[in-house]
Amino acid sequence: MTVQWFVMGASLLVALLAWAQARRTAKRLDQLSKMYWELKYQHGELRVQIERLTGPTAASAQASPTRDGANAAFVPLASLKR
Repeated sequence: MTVQWFVMGASLLVALLAWAQARRTAKRLDQLSKMYWELKYQHGELRVQIERLTGPTAASAQASPTRDGANAAFVPLASLKR
């Protein structure tokens, strides 16, 4: 009977420790999520400021470089099914 109480007490202690760890992890995840969205917002603001300073043509030309051999490497999916 004493062993059962000891096992029950130990399992209760382990459950409480796991619950506390889960709460800490949830709080940290919430903080990281807020930091991510704040950083994403600041990145967007900085991108707009850079476009204003350098002009929209320089930023768009740098963001989408063209690839010369892109069409030559295209393989249709229908030919792969055979």
